[in-house]
Amino acid sequence: MTHKYDMIVIGGGSAGLAAARRAARYGAKVILFEPRELGGTCVNRGCVPKKMLYNAAFVQDTIQDAPSYGTSVEVGAFDLPHFLGRVRAYVSRLSNVFGEHLAKEGVEHVAASAELVAGAVLSGSERYEAPHIVLATGGRPRWPTIVGSELGMTSDEFFELKRPIERVAVVGGGYIAVELAGVLASLGSRVSLVLRGSEVLRSFDAMLRARLTEELRHQVELVTGATLDSLQGAVGELTLSLRERAPLGPFDAVIWATGRVPNLEGLCTTSGGLESLGIRLKDGAIAVDEFDRTTLPGVYAIGDVTNRAQLTPVAIAAGRKLADRLFGGQPDAILRYDQVPTVVFSHPPLGTVGLSEAEARERYGELVTTYQATFADTYQVLLERRVTTSMKLVCVGPEERIVGLHVIGRGADEMLQGFAVAVRMGARKADFDATLAIHPTSSEEFVTLR
Repeated sequence: MTHKYDMIVIGGGSAGLAAARRAARYGAKVILFEPRELGGTCVNRGCVPKKMLYNAAFVQDTIQDAPSYGTSVEVGAFDLPHFLGRVRAYVSRLSNVFGEHLAKEGVEHVAASAELVAGAVLSGSERYEAPHIVLATGGRPRWPTIVGSELGMTSDEFFELKRPIERVAVVGGGYIAVELAGVLASLGSRVSLVLRGSEVLRSFDAMLRARLTEELRHQVELVTGATLDSLQGAVGELTLSLRERAPLGPFDAVIWATGRVPNLEGLCTTSGGLESLGIRLKDGAIAVDEFDRTTLPGVYAIGDVTNRAQLTPVAIAAGRKLADRLFGGQPDAILRYDQVPTVVFSHPPLGTVGLSEAEARERYGELVTTYQATFADTYQVLLERRVTTSMKLVCVGPEERIVGLHVIGRGADEMLQGFAVAVRMGARKADFDATLAIHPTSSEEFVTLR
């Protein structure tokens, strides 16, 4: 039997939900396929549980700082499995709320997988057709191809953890790796952060990379220049072997944080996969144009499955703008990817929007001017070990238009949002200079840089 719709969405994460709900509000008849929990990685295994874990670490850090502020606090060991159980209960409720929203807005949700075939979508024995088919299956953690990799876990399995981990290795240098390493260290684990290179966050501004790498050395055992060979031993007694280096361990757990890959499995099971249908892939992701169109007419791809900026707000915005174009009478509504604000919930947190200094100099050459400051904020000055804040503005041309803004330090995650608005609006250094400072705050330094 064939079922007809205006839009078919495969994937119930941030991108797919946003597209389906916005299209339904415009009056489109929409069906969405998602066999797992609604909400995707962000709600169930990413942003939401991660921020709760970060908040728990923040509480522990504050307790450690309490004596410097005249308060003595005695607490027991942090119960990680119990806390993760509470987090799982919350995200389960949140996932159910998405189902309620879909029903309220008239989106038909099928809790099953679906695959693309020529001119239609198949799920079980049923065939579904629509003039607009959206692929939004997101991404998944990358597993290393070494002997014994199955003895470790990724960030997905970490949030299902039901045992304490006293000694842990986190392998990777991206944002997931540094976030987990910092959080676990604050919660009492002994952490080894294992890097292939010499610094973390290789795609970020050099100031941010250097400062966070420096701070991590005070929190974890930082192992740089490491090439993985194998993982051996029983769970709880794991040993990580490195090429031409002494092995590391023993560990209670090893967490692979070595990147993410687009989730294409199951989208097309015919010989040749998606490419056999005429959909071009690029670097293992679905290639799209600025309007999210694949090379197969009537088929679109949004979110992490396209391997563009892998951020929840980006996926949501892409989904909504796609629906705006298809059903909302806004044919030119597109998402710009050049000024996407990003926060890493590291210890300390960092935020960035726009171009790094290196990217700006490559694009604009000698027209680039930078302003930078490092200081201890008013919270840090009373602590025994101060974690300083660093800021940088990257400006271009005689008008000194701000094309990049970078900050690492306490409160960086919250202060970035407002400054991202200013950068997107084309603010100049003179506009920052003309803005009165809010004193005493860290963010005031951005409007007083000289």
